[in-house]
Amino acid sequence: MLLLFSARNSHRPGSWTSPRRRAALLSGRLVGAASRALGRGGGTAIPGLVAGRIAPDLVDALAGVADRGAVLVTGTNGKTTTAHLLTAAARAAHLDVVANPSGSNLERGLVGALVDGAGHLGALPEPSDRVAVLEVDEAAAAALLPRIHPRVAVFLNLFRDQLDRYGEVDSIARGWRHALEREGGGPTLVLNADDPSVAQLAQCARGDVVFFGIDDTRVALRAAEHAADARFCACGGMFEYAARFVGHVGHWRCPSCGRSRPTPAVLARHVELGESSVRFELVTPELQVPVELPQAGLYSVYNAVAAAAAAFALALPSEAVVAALEDAGPAFGRQERFIVRGRQVRILLAKNPAGLNEVVRALAAGQRDLHMLWLLNDGIQDGRDVSWIYDADVEPLVGRAAALTVSGARADDLALRLHLGGLEPTLVESDVAVALGRAVDALPEGGRLDIVATYTAMLEVRALLAAWTGGRQYWMDTP
Repeated sequence: MLLLFSARNSHRPGSWTSPRRRAALLSGRLVGAASRALGRGGGTAIPGLVAGRIAPDLVDALAGVADRGAVLVTGTNGKTTTAHLLTAAARAAHLDVVANPSGSNLERGLVGALVDGAGHLGALPEPSDRVAVLEVDEAAAAALLPRIHPRVAVFLNLFRDQLDRYGEVDSIARGWRHALEREGGGPTLVLNADDPSVAQLAQCARGDVVFFGIDDTRVALRAAEHAADARFCACGGMFEYAARFVGHVGHWRCPSCGRSRPTPAVLARHVELGESSVRFELVTPELQVPVELPQAGLYSVYNAVAAAAAAFALALPSEAVVAALEDAGPAFGRQERFIVRGRQVRILLAKNPAGLNEVVRALAAGQRDLHMLWLLNDGIQDGRDVSWIYDADVEPLVGRAAALTVSGARADDLALRLHLGGLEPTLVESDVAVALGRAVDALPEGGRLDIVATYTAMLEVRALLAAWTGGRQYWMDTP
């Protein structure tokens, strides 16, 4: 089923502008400004923490601040980029957007989106042509979805990630299903047809469903990856695949009960994977048009098609969607590029086996010898257990590394994993700033350094690059 819902949200803002909420938003703004002024970070989490303590119901007000409704974007990989592209499409359609672009996607980050949008007096303007685009942590989505009451809920994929925090993927999927079953009116569901864990959420739909996917089997994997996290159907049968694109994501069917991949309404055809970009034909019920993204990797195609499907569910103009996909550029830390001492540096985020496999695949797609800096941290936001690096397939890069520097809090563990995979580090240095400087210095003229980093390592190295180049820090990226 497809839905182009009414352009206006039937929920009015009510008392979201109450004195208590205004005081909370104003306090959040002041705390965030103080955090940045004191060099304590970007102030992307603490404003929401403070505002939420003062007015604990602020997150429940999100549906009321946008007359075009709220869009929830969740999944293991691709949330930040998909939300970034959808935000760009909404702005290209001349809508005002409330969003959390820094990737702070727990409750405090959502409240922080309200803080960012509030004026100096702690109040948002009255809702008028406004949509909320909210990236939500996959483990937090079950609790937050019934509070946000989104008009559209986008489910991207479900992979193993930080097992010490989230547990197995089945528990996340159960939480999603229960949340959807509890949600009264039911949002429009935008679902990845190629991920069986996500596609089967359609059984819980109380509203309409838009499926998205990839229809070009030429870019399928030649062999199954180790990081395949959905092997069994709800009936207990094992999935079979006509094509696999990422881990367990592909053209699937269950021979036991007959369930199979739904036909997507929004899809990518004729996919061409390049060293620094991808091309494909975007097909929706309204258009069929070639698109070129300035980002590498098949996962970039999935993010773009998901954003297009969400934009279709929001009834955004097709021309705004295509323009946003081609012009929005990368979200922070996701294939961002910097020029350091006349040399190009690119950051690639890899925080779980499936994500790292896709980064490796994107790197292997190029023809040049690679100069790389790999960073592995074990912070709370990364997950303390780093054994996941052994579930990723680094072997496609054997023989491609002209220089390989390894750094981060768990540099020795990463160096061992790469060595066992046939990749010999040229330098192991736990200090990220030192490692980055030496890796850049070793680049030949016209060369490019590809940085593969886990989440907190990405934040650290990005802050260094922004400081060295005079670029914007990530908390400055909100328009």
